[in-house]
Amino acid sequence: MLHIKSAKYVADYKIWVAFDDGTSGEVDLGGELHGPVFEALKDVTVFRKVSVDPELETVVWPNGADLAPEFLKGLQNKQNQSRLSAHLL
Repeated sequence: MLHIKSAKYVADYKIWVAFDDGTSGEVDLGGELHGPVFEALKDVTVFRKVSVDPELETVVWPNGADLAPEFLKGLQNKQNQSRLSAHLL
């Protein structure tokens, strides 16, 4: 299972995450905050309070919102691929 070792706010709706597989990087969650539990996170002052739950080792916010490490890793890979493709054009 994949776990988050650390997470920190970067800017806007971007966070930096470090995974227990040794990889890390930025993830832009700007287009991913759907549903009632994520509504509060659309306020950047709330979003920037991101942390890692020490027991579950996933990204969490004080309002109870959380995101699975696998979701974050998949999104990060997708965003990295898009940036690489755009750079090559």
